[in-house]
Amino acid sequence: MKTRNFLGALALSMLASSVMAAVSPEEAEKLGTVLTPVGAEKAGNAAGTIPEWTGGLAKDAAPKRARGFIGDPYADEQPLFTITAQNADQYKANLSEGQLAMLKRYPATYKLPVYTTHRSVGYDQDVYDRIKRSALNTKLVDGGNGVENFAQSRVVAFPIPASGIEVIWNHLTRYLGGNVRRTLVQATPQVNGSYTLVHFEDEVAYPHLMDGLEGEKSANALLFFKQRVTSPARLAGNVLLVHDSLNQVKEPRKAWVYNAGQRRVRLAPQVAYDGPGTASDGLRTSDNFSMFSGSPDRYDWKLIGKRELYVPYNNYKLASPDLKYADIIRPGHLNQDLVRYELHRVWEVEATLKSGERNIYAKRRFFLDEDSWQILASELYDGRGQLWRIGEAMQIHLYDLQISNNTAETLYDIIAGRYLAIGMNNEEKQPSQYGHRASAADFTPAALRNAGVR
Repeated sequence: MKTRNFLGALALSMLASSVMAAVSPEEAEKLGTVLTPVGAEKAGNAAGTIPEWTGGLAKDAAPKRARGFIGDPYADEQPLFTITAQNADQYKANLSEGQLAMLKRYPATYKLPVYTTHRSVGYDQDVYDRIKRSALNTKLVDGGNGVENFAQSRVVAFPIPASGIEVIWNHLTRYLGGNVRRTLVQATPQVNGSYTLVHFEDEVAYPHLMDGLEGEKSANALLFFKQRVTSPARLAGNVLLVHDSLNQVKEPRKAWVYNAGQRRVRLAPQVAYDGPGTASDGLRTSDNFSMFSGSPDRYDWKLIGKRELYVPYNNYKLASPDLKYADIIRPGHLNQDLVRYELHRVWEVEATLKSGERNIYAKRRFFLDEDSWQILASELYDGRGQLWRIGEAMQIHLYDLQISNNTAETLYDIIAGRYLAIGMNNEEKQPSQYGHRASAADFTPAALRNAGVR
């Protein structure tokens, strides 16, 4: 209740001025004092089950593992307790509707092992300085469908949010460490657990970390994304290119695909909103990627408040290079013995489809980590108002690089009894590679043909 009261007072004070405006210098001074530098509550909870934030994990929190993978600083910890279908009522206050639905759908196998809570997320001072600039300068435009004055900070648009749309923009603009190259896999198991892995090579680049990108093209750009399929053979060589903007109503997402079989580059307007996700067997939409991505313009966004929830957190065990993909993927859901849950404060936001707009999800509910602005859980409803799909992001903090990300994402279809898991890299040659300088020339339609050579 204390958390909800704090949020309510904060939201009302902000709305009294204007939801479209950046915060005052006096309000921004809360960052790093009452609030953490990213806008979370610095204090722990009254029960002592959520600790005070003290800066996050040190950069040398654990030794490296095989092939350069990150070590587990909490490897010796055991679950405090495990939530099952049989005892769920005891913990109902800290469970989402989606988690309760999963426990009911898979009563014999789905469970939540709950561990001691650690507020492990911490960033470098430069990131904190840029977040404060965002607080003072970034504003919503076009009814919340875009942001302006963000180019000078390029991280966490609204660290002291006053509305649901600002919270969602924080997820879209959260700090992810800059340019990255990564190899990962996706699986879409059948009901019986059988699956074929799809292997991807992804590259993400940001406009302030690219050569050859200037002026308005840079100012309104959010990110550039390129994804190449390397297996199975029937899909190998296909490449997706996406240009995302900071105002997708003013400048909609641009996407192209290179089809290796046809050796042609084509515009791909379907790679947006509820268009099908790459090789997903119809189990996710384009805007399901990274829990939610793309333009928010088709929904009305309501800030419900904050709550304490058991969420996937510090999933170093699930990220272990000792695991095989077959150890992780199970019929119906991931191997829950490998997933770690902790009690954290999350922002709850509900999205309702606007009248006259189209999306296969009529309502969506998101739960965002206060320390990283990452969506950790989602609930997606069909046009009848029925809970349809449930998403989880298996959070992990790359403490050596001071980057918070996920080691896997899942999207469970509780009606069909199937799911999609993406982002795993346990068996790959190396972890994600950060810090390279990108070239705008590598993110053009003309460059796709070369990228798709098998």
